[in-house]
Parts: sequence; structure tokens; C-alpha cells
Amino acid sequence: MNPADLPLDLDALLAGLRPWIECESPTFDVAAVNRMMDFAASELVAAGAIVTRFPGPPGLGDCLRGDFPHPRRAEPGILMMSHLDTVHPVGTLKTLPFRRDGWRCYGPGILDMKGGAYAGLQAIIALAKAGIETPLPVSVLFTSDEEIGSPGTRDLIMEQARRHRFILVPEPGRPGNGVVTGRYAIARFNLLAEGRPSHAGSQLKNGRSAISMMAQQLLAIEAMTDDDCTFSVGVIQGGQWVNCVPTTCRAEALSMAKRQADLDRGVERMLALGVQNTDGTRFSVTRGVTRPVWEPDAATLELFGLAREVAADLGWSLEHGSAGGGSDANFTGAAGLPSLDGLGLLGAGYHTLEEHIEVGSLLQRTRLMAGLLARLTA
Repeated sequence: MNPADLPLDLDALLAGLRPWIECESPTFDVAAVNRMMDFAASELVAAGAIVTRFPGPPGLGDCLRGDFPHPRRAEPGILMMSHLDTVHPVGTLKTLPFRRDGWRCYGPGILDMKGGAYAGLQAIIALAKAGIETPLPVSVLFTSDEEIGSPGTRDLIMEQARRHRFILVPEPGRPGNGVVTGRYAIARFNLLAEGRPSHAGSQLKNGRSAISMMAQQLLAIEAMTDDDCTFSVGVIQGGQWVNCVPTTCRAEALSMAKRQADLDRGVERMLALGVQNTDGTRFSVTRGVTRPVWEPDAATLELFGLAREVAADLGWSLEHGSAGGGSDANFTGAAGLPSLDGLGLLGAGYHTLEEHIEVGSLLQRTRLMAGLLARLTA
């Protein structure tokens, strides 16, 4: 089967993608994420899948698994794994509406990664409509907290992944029309500065500002960045009244490295920043979610080789490589499960108000995933 022969219509695909994008689903808005899961569940049922819903951990949305009909349904097969949470708050559609502008299409979460999740489902649907039975059974997993490192769903992800032979992840494709066969190691940290309160007008010198303490530490943290390990601070919250010397200030930091050993050293440096001062103030660092480094093994490279054959049939040369930025393939790949990431759409600007896909990649990547599903065997 040549995936180029599948009867796919670009305008119809774009029309079907629109409601996925217009159902906004930021990670921390449980009701919004669950509305997205409700919609995705209806799409799965319409596609013929049996849907299992997993209640979300406290403060997080639910997850879905869709199992498609297959004579070998009980055997290990292919898991297509996507997240449906985004970084864009509800209301972003007002400034970043779903719209097509030539060969770009914009919208919150369209690239990271609702477009890829949608394309993966359309690949399964296209094969079924063409009467093509995949050699292995196919399931999809939609999760709710990848944008914060998957703290609540990691166990579910690994439990589901270990039931399958192959893991396909339609996160955004690599620039240059490639896929991802490895990812850097990532660690998150929670920072807390604890000062001493006083009235900022009449007794300023009696206080110790937690915000000032945090600001000094943030500069020191980001200055630790080198070629082997990066450090950045992306969240900060402190103070409540401008006329009070702030007692607490919280922040979140991120460290990333190509090699696990470099990240481990970075973690040690971060944890060593904690200090208890003689005046009663203190600065503490606690380790948050960590994604292990994923380096491609023979099984992953064999999986890529098959994808490259499919791409050749579609008329282009598929490249691969490791990528910064985490995905749930960090977990499955590092565990030795054959995983192929970056199968999703091409574009730019994700996590910004310029997030868009290259329209042509919706057809191209749907065909790529369909061809891969049709060729993977035990």
C-alpha cells in the first residue's frame, strides 16, 4: 500500500481540525481539559474505537485510551500517544483565532500538539475507510498534563506503553521535515525564598525582602548555563501588598542537557543553592518533574528506517535527530521501548501567539503515519 493513494482531502482535514483547536484546553483548567477529552472521546467513538476514560489526578484533567477493532486486539501492538493540553489560557482564541493564511494555519495548540494528535487519528480512519487492515492492533492515548512534564500521568503512560510493541508520538516534526529519535534530559525545580516582613514605609530596614532574595538567586541560576547544561527561570510569584516587605517568593526553574550525566551535575548544582541564613531567612530548592535523556537504540533506529521508506514512497527524504524540549517519548524511549517521535505537523511559533502549522504538512504527515501503521509488523 502506497500511502500517497489514500483518498485524503486537505480542505476536509482542515475543517475537521478546527473544532480541536477551538476547544481550548490549558493544562491547569481541569474543566476545559475535560471538555476537550469529551470531544476527543466522541471523535474516537465515531471512528469505531472502544474508549476507556481514566480519571485525572487531583488538579488535572482526565485521559483517554481508544482501542480500534482488530482480530489480534488482545496482542501487543502500536500505541499512538498524544497530549491534548496546551499552554494557552482560555480566551487565547480572541487574539489567536483559528485561521488559514495561505499555506499557514494558526491557532492555540495547533502545532503543539493537537494538529499531530488529529492527524494521527485521521491516519487510522483513512486506513479503515480504504479497507486496509494494519498488521498490528492500534490504540491511541490522549493525556492531559504533558505541558507541565506529565507529573500525574507518567505511570499511566508507562503502564499503557509497556503493553505495546511500538510507540508513535506525533509531536511537532523537526525543522527540515524530519522526525525525532531522541530527546534531551530535563529537570524542573521549585524555588522558595522566605524573607522577613515589615512595613515598607515606616520600617523598611527591619524587613528582608523575599523578592530581592529570589532576584539575586535567579541571576545566579541563569548564569550557570554553559554548553553542556542550560538553566532558565520561567515562573515567578511574590508579594501581595506593595506597602509590605514580601515574606515569600516562589519560582520555577528548568534545566536541560543532552547527556544524563550533565543533567545530573546540573541537579546537584541547583540543590546546593539552598541556604538557611542566620537572620532567619532562607532559600530552598526542591526537585520537580524530571524527564530522562532518551538516546536512540537499534530498535528506535529500525523504526525510523521504516518511516524513511514510507517517506520515500511519498517523495521526500526523511531525516532524524535528537531534540531539546521534552515529550512523553522521553519516558518510553529511555525505558527501551521502540519509540518514534516528531511524527506530527510542521510549523513554528508554538507556545506563542504566532503558533501555526504548514498546511501541506497536514496531508503529508497523515500519510506518513498511515503508511507506518500499515507496515509495522511484530
